[in-house]
Amino acid sequence: QRYCQDVYRGQLASVHSTARNQELQKLAQTHNILSPWIGAVTRYRAGKWESYWEDSSPWNYANWAPTHPLHIITTCTTLSTRDGLWRSRFCFQLRPFICQY
Repeated sequence: QRYCQDVYRGQLASVHSTARNQELQKLAQTHNILSPWIGAVTRYRAGKWESYWEDSSPWNYANWAPTHPLHIITTCTTLSTRDGLWRSRFCFQLRPFICQY
């Protein structure tokens, strides 16, 4: 997230529709990027698990893989270029990412 902000003056991509999810999946496939970060974070807050977008846009769409998001610690999210599904990952992992402007 910080790299998107500091270098590109953008945010990690948020996804609000199936069409946008497919667009980002195709973009990643075109550039041979495997499972890039998108801007979804899942955390435990006020007694419950919640997912939110890093850019503070509304949480109105999700495309989680079965058993995801993981409810163990705060996790970040990747978009699978294979199936378009989202998976929770530990946020410290180095991965490619998709910024939006």
